[in-house]
Amino acid sequence: MTPLTDKELLQLVHDVESDRAERKESWKGSAPEKAREAVCAFANDLPNHAKPGVLFVGVKDDGRPAGPDFVVTDQLLQTLADIKTDGKLTPPPTMTVARRTLQGQDVAVITVWPADAPPVRLDGRIWIRTGPRRGQATAQDERVLNEKRRYRDRSFDAHPIHGCSLEELSRPYFENEYLPQAVARDVLEANGRSYEERLASLGMISTVDDATPTVAGLLTLGKSPRTWIPSAYIQFLRIRGTEWGDPVVDEQEVDGNLDTMLRRLDEKLKATLAVAVDFTSGTTTEVRTAPYPLSALQQLARNAVMHRTYEGTNAPVRIYWFDDRIEISNPGGPYGAVTQENFGRPGISDYRSPVLAGVLKTLGFVQRFGFGIAEARRALQANGNPPPEFQVEATNVLATLRRAA
Repeated sequence: MTPLTDKELLQLVHDVESDRAERKESWKGSAPEKAREAVCAFANDLPNHAKPGVLFVGVKDDGRPAGPDFVVTDQLLQTLADIKTDGKLTPPPTMTVARRTLQGQDVAVITVWPADAPPVRLDGRIWIRTGPRRGQATAQDERVLNEKRRYRDRSFDAHPIHGCSLEELSRPYFENEYLPQAVARDVLEANGRSYEERLASLGMISTVDDATPTVAGLLTLGKSPRTWIPSAYIQFLRIRGTEWGDPVVDEQEVDGNLDTMLRRLDEKLKATLAVAVDFTSGTTTEVRTAPYPLSALQQLARNAVMHRTYEGTNAPVRIYWFDDRIEISNPGGPYGAVTQENFGRPGISDYRSPVLAGVLKTLGFVQRFGFGIAEARRALQANGNPPPEFQVEATNVLATLRRAA
């Protein structure tokens, strides 16, 4: 991801017919909505340029600077960066945001790289560019985007599982449960898209011509995902004590497709989360305090499922509940822009499994990308717990939550 030079940016600014550039004079009115559509279209790269598209904020339609009244503030840059993580675009695009000086004036520049496994959707709709025009993809456009995928470029969750047949996916669940959440109603009602085309468009099978389920397809729609992906489960242990070797009083292997697995996990967490009842002295008021906030447990457990690796390991996500702490172990170390040094820092996020990240957002288990740890920290603080502790290694992340005093 080499940033474009000033010369390259100036060429795009002035080429008003280019399908690799879009300009916004300000960030008012419909600009935020149109900007997201542009980012989606650049990520889909229907013309197959294999080059980044650029959205300029602070530039008029004819390429001239917006004028001295337009100022690129830090708040504007943060707002533009949130386009990647606010959960509207799935899977999250690869993009950067920067302040650049062009034609003697500062402008905000959003650079968007083509997605490895298109199509990218904005609120369930696929946006593309044809010349200077932006519009929604037709059924034929979707077919072209599906065919653009190259095996060597795919993230592991987009790889096909050889030997697995289409019958391993639950068609009723896909059509009745998942599809209505993943695709906008008006697009869903449009004719011309077969079952296989819809599966391929959402990354559930390799291509229309090769209807082999992908890793994401098995995890999302599989009748028995663990048969094909042995690590696709969560191991839960309730340990009576504070040391390894103390008695295990509850054990469960939580599996199923992603929706079923995470809902079962929620039930297990709620059942285990003993609530202490204290009747305050001199009053009949009942005060309930929990040793851990449920939302923090959910955020960190879902984070582990989303960011773990399914490649080269049979290890599950592990949740070990001791009397004084909870340990959540994720078999997948830092990835991409996330390192051992910057792990957990606000604004730093990356996705080894972008298709699965989109699935979790579609199913409602993730509200915004990149905010799980921050939300867990806030919930723990509000409940009186110490902040979470993270032990980050090359192939594993261990999150430890301490019981509230």
